[in-house]
Formats: sequence, structure tokens, C-alpha cells
Amino acid sequence: MAERSTAAVDVADNSGDTSLTAQADQSTADGVAKNRERDTDSDEVQESTRADGSGKTSTPELHSGHKLARRYRLEECVTRLDGFSSWRAVDEKLRRAVGVHILPADHSRARSVLAAARSSALLGDPRFVQVLDAVEENDLVYVVHEWLPDATELTTLLASGPLEPYDAYQMVSQVSAAMAAAHREGLAHLRLNPNAVLRASTGQWRIRGLAVNAALRGISSDTPQRTDTEAIGALLYAALTQRWPYESDAYGLSGLPKDIGLIAPDQVRAGVHRGLSELAMRALANDGATASRHESPCTTPEELVKAIGEMPRIRPPEPAFTAPPEYQRTTYQQGTYGRQAPGAAQPIVPPPPPLQSRTGKALKWAVSALLIAALGLGSWQLADALMDQGGSSDDPTKTQNNEGGDKNKNRPAPKPLVIKGSEEYVAKGQAQHAADVGKTYDGDTSTGWRTNSYLDGPKMVIKPGVGIVYDLGSEQQVSAASLSLRYGGDHTTVELYATDSLGSSTPLSSMKKLGDATTSGTSAKVTVDKPVQSRYVLVWLTALPYSGADPSNFSDPGYKQAITEVKFTG
Repeated sequence: MAERSTAAVDVADNSGDTSLTAQADQSTADGVAKNRERDTDSDEVQESTRADGSGKTSTPELHSGHKLARRYRLEECVTRLDGFSSWRAVDEKLRRAVGVHILPADHSRARSVLAAARSSALLGDPRFVQVLDAVEENDLVYVVHEWLPDATELTTLLASGPLEPYDAYQMVSQVSAAMAAAHREGLAHLRLNPNAVLRASTGQWRIRGLAVNAALRGISSDTPQRTDTEAIGALLYAALTQRWPYESDAYGLSGLPKDIGLIAPDQVRAGVHRGLSELAMRALANDGATASRHESPCTTPEELVKAIGEMPRIRPPEPAFTAPPEYQRTTYQQGTYGRQAPGAAQPIVPPPPPLQSRTGKALKWAVSALLIAALGLGSWQLADALMDQGGSSDDPTKTQNNEGGDKNKNRPAPKPLVIKGSEEYVAKGQAQHAADVGKTYDGDTSTGWRTNSYLDGPKMVIKPGVGIVYDLGSEQQVSAASLSLRYGGDHTTVELYATDSLGSSTPLSSMKKLGDATTSGTSAKVTVDKPVQSRYVLVWLTALPYSGADPSNFSDPGYKQAITEVKFTG
């Protein structure tokens, strides 16, 4: 089949999308990115290759420091291939790293690259590396997309050995589900390989180059779902065996021995999970080959997702138990303090003689008399205390003496205050996620309002803060606010203000500050020293912890926070 040669045995460039490489490899002095695209073409081909069958299209003469749209500053060229180049760059407007693909506007693939990038951007699925911009300008076409410094290619992960069954299961589950969603929207990848699949520091798997990688290289397929499904099978095969499931070596992996055909992963390497081995074979079925003795082949990502759902769930391995170091008692604890060394002669010390003299007898009588006197005094004081306790409690003197110890005794118990409404407070710039403020008091901690992700922190720099104003319905005495947060770390600072309106019309300088709290955990409580009457209360965040990408919350890595529940007491 034609798609097999493009999806599975595409060894000529041995590369993935270049824009989202991870941090620099520590083994090199110049900081070559570990997610960098690794091309095997010759230097001559990389410098200038044919864009079509009629002639050559040279990559534009660009250099580090060049700016696109007065915004994207090129930092390092990571690939020159087939008439286009890929760069690590900096978005100076948002102060973040990005990746950029650049090719001449008259390149034979320029139109298809723009169309693929814009279609991919419309998908908006956080499981894919996001396209941020697609522009034609000054005889250039360029595509800007995310750069994930905390992500690691599957290629790099497999360099040290096969994945554990749980990790392989998570990879194939997440990649299959993502590709099924993409195909439902009419989008195919066509270049899924170990360089195009990344694992973030949070454990989530991301796919880069959706539609764009294939468009850059002019790859197409008559059966795109079959092509992507077989590619997922090859990824799983490699993850289980550390071998590429074809005869040719690729992506730093050795191919299968020649002339033996496609054999199951559990026949290549001992100890491979049987269910995952069969799943890989079902996805790799091609040219009439039998995927499994018992199951039919999977020909679409949707069928692969269904097959995974029918498997017994693979649970994460139990954490290894490390025995604590043996408790070493000190010499004193062992009862040897002051003893002589073993083997030394122990002198026999006779016990002191009893007090049998006249002086000794007198001393014993004196001690006995003192003990009797002490017992009598103690009994008298106990009786006096009992009498006082049974006396009148209306003695004004006693009430006055107890005021110091019971000053909080008459204070009423705190009562929960009902939130009637809320609105995001915007002191500067754009709102965060104003439509979600109601989720902070819906009684469900799995939902909430989140901030954007910022490059600087923990203290906010680009804004004075972000927060929400709550309406308590009427004037209420506010004594405390308790917050449930999503992200822990160093650190979150919460401030509480009394304001006179619901919204952003009242400046922060005109509000009365009630208190503040700083936490490195996922909860915070702000206590008001002197309870204040107010209908409107602002919960204001001025410092945010750093956290990685959170696909479940559709948020990028950065300094950020999410409030999942707020409660006020009065």
C-alpha cells in the first residue's frame, strides 16, 4: 500500500516537527535542543533541494536576530530542508519562546502549508501542539507555533530502553484519542513518528505537526485514517520493544531482522505486555497481514480507541518501598553512658551504710514531719478551691479577673455567608476567563475560574493582579475567606478588599484592604483582624505559582492559578 511507505518507512529525513524542541542537551557546549529535528540528508541537500521536478527553490537568506512582523525574533535555525527552514524564535510581544517554519511565498507547497496551518489552528485541541499564527508577508510564508521546553520526544525516551507497560498504555491511549478527534474534523497527520510525539513534564502526551508536517514535505494519502492508525501501531511497537517494526533502521531504532516479516512485540522481547502486543499488531495490519489470531485489524483511530477501551485497564506500578535507614541509638540511649569499656575490670562499690546513728534517726523524723505538714497544707487548699467553686458565680470580682482568659468566649461563632453573584475584576489589560467566575462557588471543586499563564512570577509583573468581586446580597460582617486552589508551589498570594460595587469601576486604591495570606499549597485562608461590614468583597491574586501544561484545564505552562471554590464567613 502507498501509505505504508510514507507513514512507516519514511527514513530519508528521519525527522519530526522542529518548532517544539525541548531544552538543550547537556552533553553539548552549544546547547543543541533535545527535541531538535534530526535530518539524515546530506549537507548539500539541506542547503538547497528541489521544491518540484523543474528546478530549485532556495531557503530565504535569514539569520539569527531577524524579525518577522516586528515581533518574532529568530534565534536558532534547527533545520534547512527541501526549500524551507525551521527556527527557534522569541515572540517579543508576549515574551515567550515559539517555533517558526519559513518558506518562500512562491514555493510549490506554500499554499498547502498555509491551509494546513490554519485548519490545525481551528481545531484548538490541547493534545496537539498549537499553531499560533500563519502569515504570508514580504514574499515569505511562515507558520508560528508553540515551543515546549519541558517536553521530551519519544525518540529520546526510547534511547534508554522500552517504556514501562503503563507508560506505553498511556501513550497509545492519548495519541489514539487525539487523532480520532482530529479525523472527526477532517484533519490527518500523515507523519506520526517518534519525533512527533512528546511527553510533557506533567505526564501528558502531545502531538506536534498536525497536517503541517505533511504539507511541508508534500505528503498525502488516499487513506489518511489507515495511514495514521498504522503509524500509531508503529509507535506502540517501538515503545514496547525499542525496535522499529520494519526492516530499515529509523529514529535511532534498529529495524527488524530481514526476511522474517512482521512479528509480534512479545516475540521480539521477553516480558512484553500481551494485550499491548496484540494491540500493536492490530494497528499494524497491512497488505493482507493478519493482525491477531483472535481480533480483527484496526483501520481507523476510532477503532483503535474502541479496542483500547475493551482492554483491561493497566494500572501504574506501585511505588518502590525504600526501607528507612536502621535506627542507630546513641551511647546514652543504649544505656552505656558512663560505663567502662567491655572487658575492663568493674570495681565493686559497697552500698552506703543505713542511717542508724542518732543523727540519722533525727533526720528521718524531720523529713517525716515535713511530709505530713505538706500533705495537710495541700488538703486545705483543695478544700478551699472546692468551696469557691460551689459558691456564687455572680461575684463581680471573679468576673473581672476572668476577662483576660475568656475575652473570645462571648464572640459569636462564625457563620457562612451566601454569595449572590460575582464578576471578574480587571485592573489592567484583558480579562482572564470572566465566564467561569460562577464556578468558584458552585460546590464543585472540579470546576473553577483560572488565570492565564504568565512568563514572569511568582509576583505578577505585567498586571497588578487578577481576581473576582463577590456580591453577598446585602451588607455583611466579613471575618474570613477560604479558598480552594488548583496549583501548589512557590507561591500564591491572596488579598481581600471591601469595595462598593460589583465590577471594575472602583479603583483598587479606593478599596479597604481586609487582609492577605500567602500559601505554597492548594488552599488559603484570609482572616480579617477587625470584621468589616461590606456587601462586595474582592478576592485578589498578586502572586502565582509555576505549573506545567494542564491539558485537562486547557492551560499552557507558566505562572498561573485556578480558584475552584470560595467561601466567606462572618
